Amino acid sequence: MRACRIRITGLVQGVGFRPNVWRLAQACGIAGTVRNDSSGVLIEAWGNESALADFQQQLRTEIPPLARIDGIHITVLDANCPHHDFRIIASESGDVHTGIVADAAMCAACRADIFDPNNRRYRYPFTNCTHCGPRLSIVRTIPYDRANTSMAGFEQCPECLREYTDPADRRFHAQPNACPTCGPKVWLEDMAGQGIEPTAAERDCIDTASRLLREGRIIALMGLGGVHLVCDAMNETSVAELRRRKRRYQKPLALMARDIEVIRQHCYMSEAEAALLHSKHAPIVLLERRVGGEIPTIGFMLSYTPLHALLLDTWNTPLIMTSANLSEEPQCITLDETRQRMQGITDYLLLHNRPIVNRVDDSVTRILAGKPRLLRRARGYAPEPIRLPSDFMEAPPLLAMGGELKNTFALLRDGQAILSQHLGDLEDARTWREYTHTLQLYRDLFQHQPQAIVVDKHPGYRSTQLGQQWAREQGLPLIEVQHHHAHVAACMAENGWPLDGGKVLGIVLDGLGYGDDGTLWGGEFLLADYSGYERVGHFKPIAMPGGTQAILQPWRNTWAHLHALGWSEVSTCFADLGLIQYLQQQPLATLETMLMRGLNSPSSSSCGRLFDAVAAALDCSRDSISYEGQAAIELESITPACLLNIVPPYPFALEKNAAGCWEIDPASMWFELLKDLQTGYCREAIAAQFHQGLIHIISELAQRLWVEYPEIKAIALSGGVFQNAILFNGISQRLQGFGQQVLTHQHVPTNDGGIALGQAVIGAMLQKQAYYAP
Repeated sequence: MRACRIRITGLVQGVGFRPNVWRLAQACGIAGTVRNDSSGVLIEAWGNESALADFQQQLRTEIPPLARIDGIHITVLDANCPHHDFRIIASESGDVHTGIVADAAMCAACRADIFDPNNRRYRYPFTNCTHCGPRLSIVRTIPYDRANTSMAGFEQCPECLREYTDPADRRFHAQPNACPTCGPKVWLEDMAGQGIEPTAAERDCIDTASRLLREGRIIALMGLGGVHLVCDAMNETSVAELRRRKRRYQKPLALMARDIEVIRQHCYMSEAEAALLHSKHAPIVLLERRVGGEIPTIGFMLSYTPLHALLLDTWNTPLIMTSANLSEEPQCITLDETRQRMQGITDYLLLHNRPIVNRVDDSVTRILAGKPRLLRRARGYAPEPIRLPSDFMEAPPLLAMGGELKNTFALLRDGQAILSQHLGDLEDARTWREYTHTLQLYRDLFQHQPQAIVVDKHPGYRSTQLGQQWAREQGLPLIEVQHHHAHVAACMAENGWPLDGGKVLGIVLDGLGYGDDGTLWGGEFLLADYSGYERVGHFKPIAMPGGTQAILQPWRNTWAHLHALGWSEVSTCFADLGLIQYLQQQPLATLETMLMRGLNSPSSSSCGRLFDAVAAALDCSRDSISYEGQAAIELESITPACLLNIVPPYPFALEKNAAGCWEIDPASMWFELLKDLQTGYCREAIAAQFHQGLIHIISELAQRLWVEYPEIKAIALSGGVFQNAILFNGISQRLQGFGQQVLTHQHVPTNDGGIALGQAVIGAMLQKQAYYAP
């Protein structure tokens, strides 16, 4: 007989790992024990040499669907086996070093249960097992035991308890385990709080809700990590009314479908996209429309909870499934909040009494260059830790506060970064309260005691101001990180770039970030590693007349670019253009004065604002936008793929400025664009030439810098502009065609939802070097 102690770390709690170990031990003839503790799973095993070898191998290869093994450490055990069988024993507590699994989409076995009339969970909307169901959305503290979740108030009936305590059952220690006898309930009520009973022809309130949706009603449905607003996607009147009530007049709305066949009626779909829709993450996937629209993609998801599946069972068409809020606010999660905030927005409420502890939005993904790319990381992904390069294993614990828009924050510890779910824009008061609540929740959940706090350098960010306050109050070092450096570092970290991997050329294209020179950056070429960077290139800075108003009114950016060319000359040469006539109707004298006096007209190298300027020139959301990036999204949408390799690229100038830094100057592009408008050239071709011009000039500058700085080992692409599929595919393919290694985002968003990760790894590096901001 041999004996060993096996320590397994990773996402191994709350996923059926112990019963899986128990079954493997039974099959291999192993005696011993398995238990959860604060570090993961601990196994003590006795058996002959061959049996132990088989057991250890199967532990690595036969793991539960939701588990992730980060490490297995085996030591020889010098002790006699206390018994002759294999047992699951009680958990041990201690300092927390294990993770929490993300909420997971309903598995096939549970789906079969709820549609089987002979199953005791037939049509039960809270059916789950160890392979699926709620995790983060219901947990209050670690360890992830039922008593520490919102299921604590639901005592299991004898039949559920038998499943829960049987290692051979797939519901063994499934903490949300429940059935119609002992579990949460769902009900339907009107906005006066009056319960709505099913008719004789309806099986339950879910059938009733389905009937009301067919009648054109809007329903607020309490789901997994929040409340959705639901209506019939094919009922134009209902959709228009939902938009009016929600004040979301133009931004796309997500759809949910019963199955892939329903989605195929409306969208083209690759095997990779179908697999992503069916995955345990079940995110919203952006798919290409079969019939064109203003936006060429639709965000679709499949029903991922039993409640959604039951509601959609008889629907051969999709339902709108969008967050229950006014535009840009966080979605509702509590009963009282839903009843109060949904007054005047929804007609009925489909509610339940399983409390949602943590708000978790739906994740959003898109397949680019054949790989899934997260645009919003939330349900199904957060808070699963992101494994960092091994160099960070000894890094002290840090708290990275994230940015202002699309905020997430990150806890760094044990060589991993725990990136929070998407929280939203901190400019909104409700989102700010949610941010501070979730920060404290994570610190409590993971017993996280940071030794430093990392913030964005922008002094106006609320996340930065809170980090500064906490650092003062707790006597902790404060590390300030430049916004675009954080973008590059996030891309490096998620690609496992080691500390000694050398420098990368970071190409960061986004809206705005606070620059070292006090201006606003956003089209940057940085020679970077984790410890620092040098700005070696950027787009030519252009004023933003009106500051924030230039973001909200894209025409201001168009005028600013034409003003930089010489407005008097441009307006004379192209006086017959509708664009020029439109601009002349704006308060240009006021804007001119603002620029001359430097009033609320910050200089910016933003690539995002260049997109806005070109979009407005082509009459895409020229007057104003109703959501972030609207003009640029519309510009991408009018660009036909068939023209990209046919039309010539617009020219951009490339030269070094007085400081020796490369600048991309769009002046020549503007003259060609205006001439094409004047000759009646179609705007689709103009949009294609603009995209092609950007792809060519960015790739050309990357090549020049590659030659100029031989220390560059790879190129990292980051920033929200790279959500543009045309630009991302074009640049990444050209650079790879030149034989260069290109690092891109997959597991964290390329937009500001990923910068907390970059802040964390930069902070760890700077703390290691003992360089702190004052």
